[in-house]
Amino acid sequence: MSTFDHYTMPVSRETWDVPASGAARFSWEYDDGRQRLLDLYQRGKDKQWDAAKRIDWDLPVNPVRVMETGDELCPIYGSRQWEKLNQAERDELSIHLSSWLFSQFLHGEQGALTVAARIVESVPDMDSKFYAATQAMDEARHVELFSRFIKDKIGTYYPINPDLARLLGDALSDSRWDMPYLGMQVLIEGLALAAFGVHRDITANPLVKQLLAYVMQDEARHVAFGRLALRDYYAELTEAERADREEFVVEGCYLMRNRFRAQEVWERMGFDVEECLEFTEHSPVQQTFRALLFSRIVPCVKDIGLWGEKVQRAYADLGVLDAAGTDLESLMRDDEDQAERIEAEHAAELAARHAEVSAAIEHGSA
Repeated sequence: MSTFDHYTMPVSRETWDVPASGAARFSWEYDDGRQRLLDLYQRGKDKQWDAAKRIDWDLPVNPVRVMETGDELCPIYGSRQWEKLNQAERDELSIHLSSWLFSQFLHGEQGALTVAARIVESVPDMDSKFYAATQAMDEARHVELFSRFIKDKIGTYYPINPDLARLLGDALSDSRWDMPYLGMQVLIEGLALAAFGVHRDITANPLVKQLLAYVMQDEARHVAFGRLALRDYYAELTEAERADREEFVVEGCYLMRNRFRAQEVWERMGFDVEECLEFTEHSPVQQTFRALLFSRIVPCVKDIGLWGEKVQRAYADLGVLDAAGTDLESLMRDDEDQAERIEAEHAAELAARHAEVSAAIEHGSA
């Protein structure tokens, strides 16, 4: 059966074709390179893993409670619309929100896969080409595992969010080599990394925690790649060139804010969409969630030098300006370390379970 048969609403069976422009850049310099990027490339090679083997796909998931969190974390919890729902309707809403969330993760990863391939083609430096090639493999793995998770554990897909599609299209269609970096590595990957982190930390489901933690281990390197590649280049821009990229950042950040408003779910459920959007805009829980979502983007944008007044005003308007003081290096180190801790804990649980089974068999045969 085709994936198209499992979408919650009709989607085109045609490919989404984004016109590409710009040069494919070759370099004949094979020995020179920035050591930090080459070190990142080595880590990218060392950290490759197999989604079919590293993740324990036998762990159960209840599609009604995928995240195994309380109702209070539903975006419209406490609203008039929420209070109107009976338990069966709340369960249905929970399924749709999980389907929508993981579908956006899936579509974003396909976008990242395409952009990584574009970076290999268009970036002028060989060290960047090397690392971007490892990222393309990472993103293929992420598409594989999110697709499998939705198919096996949830059962339905949502189409790509229009705001995510717009930012992807803008990043891919720009002829300047740095714009796919800025759109994907800084904005889309930065937001995804934070979103993965929020849901990794709140979920009580072991499979979801595994899946998100292992993806984050890769994504932390991807954001670091964007920072390293753009920091030097942006230091050499003219004021006009920098202002143009800051305009792109501002527009992109508003699109990313809108990406997580779940508008498609409210429409699919037949709710009052404007009422739901208004409630989530001012909900303290959702405001906290939004601030966490920008915890990786804001310090990264500041670090690469796109920190003009317009950018700072936009972040103040979004309520995320304080994130500029976040220790990004520490956050991303922890993102990588948590995957190792979760893997070690799961291995210990499996070993204990096997020991119990062996002991029971031995006892039974005595």
